[in-house]
Amino acid sequence: MRFNFFKRLVIAFVTGAVLLLGTSGPASSQEQNRKQEQSQQKKDEKKQQKEAKEQQKQDDRQQQQRQVNQQQRQKRVDRQQQQMQADQQQQQRQIQQQEQQRQGQQQQQRQAQQQEQQRQGQQQQQQRVTQQRRQEQERQQQRIQQQRLNQYNQQRQQLDRLAQQREKWLQQQRRQSHLRFQQQYLERLRQDRINLQNARSYEYSAPNYRYSRSGRYYQTNQYGVEMLRQALNHGYEEGFRAGQADRATYGYNGYHVDLNEYRYYFREGFNRGYQDGYYGRFRYGSNANGVFSLLGNILQQIFNAQRY
Repeated sequence: MRFNFFKRLVIAFVTGAVLLLGTSGPASSQEQNRKQEQSQQKKDEKKQQKEAKEQQKQDDRQQQQRQVNQQQRQKRVDRQQQQMQADQQQQQRQIQQQEQQRQGQQQQQRQAQQQEQQRQGQQQQQQRVTQQRRQEQERQQQRIQQQRLNQYNQQRQQLDRLAQQREKWLQQQRRQSHLRFQQQYLERLRQDRINLQNARSYEYSAPNYRYSRSGRYYQTNQYGVEMLRQALNHGYEEGFRAGQADRATYGYNGYHVDLNEYRYYFREGFNRGYQDGYYGRFRYGSNANGVFSLLGNILQQIFNAQRY
């Protein structure tokens, strides 16, 4: 009985243990599952948190990139606006420069026109002054010319009286050769007077030659140069023919040079002609078919006219 009781007790214990084991096994498994689930849940939460952080970082980076892009776009827009403003300012400056250049050109044209008008005015004034000066010079030359003619006529009257007296004296002395010379000389003087009366009107010509005599310079024009050269040659001819006529004025027509100038060079030629005629030589001049004239170097020594 006791055995049966023990047996029953063992069986009951075993059964209880079995039952106990049977009930504790599922509970432990559930706990494990619950822990696993919690662990998994924590892992999932951590993963989600990590992913959320990564997503947040990515979002932050994207936001920063968007900000950078926006800033760059804004900078580009600002640069474009600045460039547009700079272009507009440059264009405005170019327009202003072109306007200034146009105004400057107009100013230069106005100044050029004014200068041209001033130049023309000055030129006209200079022409008027030159014309007035020329007219005054012509009037002065005409007065000088008239004075020379008056002086010449007075001296010619005296010379005519002296020549007539000399002709009478030569007739009385029967100096036929000198008488013929005197008559020829008087005839040439008479012809000179006729030529002077029939000469064309005086035309003024500005002096363009100068020559020196006795340490002084004198001025004359081309006509005066030719006349003084003629004075030398005529003087030489008269000197050669006669060896005298200190008061001679053969060849003088009253124009371009003063009578005293003409007579000075006449005497210079006369003296050399007289010497050649007296000594029977041609040291100072020559005779070509009846035309007497000084040698070129002799004439140049006596009368050296230089153009200026």
